[in-house]
Amino acid sequence: MIKTENLTKVFRTDEVETTALNEVSLEVKKGEYVAVMGPSGCGKSTLLNILGLLDNPSKGDYYFLEKEVSDYSEKQRAKLRKHNIGFVFQNFNLIDELNVFENVELPLIYLGWSSSDRKKRVEEVLETMKIAHRKKHFPLQLSGGQQQRVAVARAVIAKPHLILADEPTGNLDSAHGEEVMNLLSELNENGTTIIMVTHSQRDAEYAKRVVRLFDGEIVTENIRENIL
Repeated sequence: MIKTENLTKVFRTDEVETTALNEVSLEVKKGEYVAVMGPSGCGKSTLLNILGLLDNPSKGDYYFLEKEVSDYSEKQRAKLRKHNIGFVFQNFNLIDELNVFENVELPLIYLGWSSSDRKKRVEEVLETMKIAHRKKHFPLQLSGGQQQRVAVARAVIAKPHLILADEPTGNLDSAHGEEVMNLLSELNENGTTIIMVTHSQRDAEYAKRVVRLFDGEIVTENIRENIL
């Protein structure tokens, strides 16, 4: 599903040049669950942004669904992204002015789904995420755990091939964090490919493979045998 070859990202200002990623080569197969770990500033979020087609590398190749996409324009990346990738963020990124139903429905509106199909799909996903009883509530009326459930529902609503999760439990207590991690595991068991950036060793233990970054380079990769 995903393959990078010598992926490099350099950020430049008038006075400073910073290499965030240095020739990163990585392959993620369909159905995998990969955790990316490393200290702050090691390049985790930069890698996730490129894999999620939010940014282009400075050099190197990126193959997504067997297409070389490293030089895609923003318009091309947006089209590919909205049909294939769901995002789960640490800060939820819900729209405060929209209720739960409307937040989850939004990607389907962008994709041109009919009103009746949207309603059926949203209600189905809200039931699966056990948040249907809150569908008329607004984000600020929800707990952190409930907001992240809504964010996961929004991420999966269009049945993406890939979910990218950036510190998905970073703003949650341990109980709510475990609920979200169990949701992601269930999605993976049903065939969704997941790449998760995390500082949490506990969260990483849900993944089937752990990739560690340091100074923009992959330093270790471990296949996990005992999955939670």
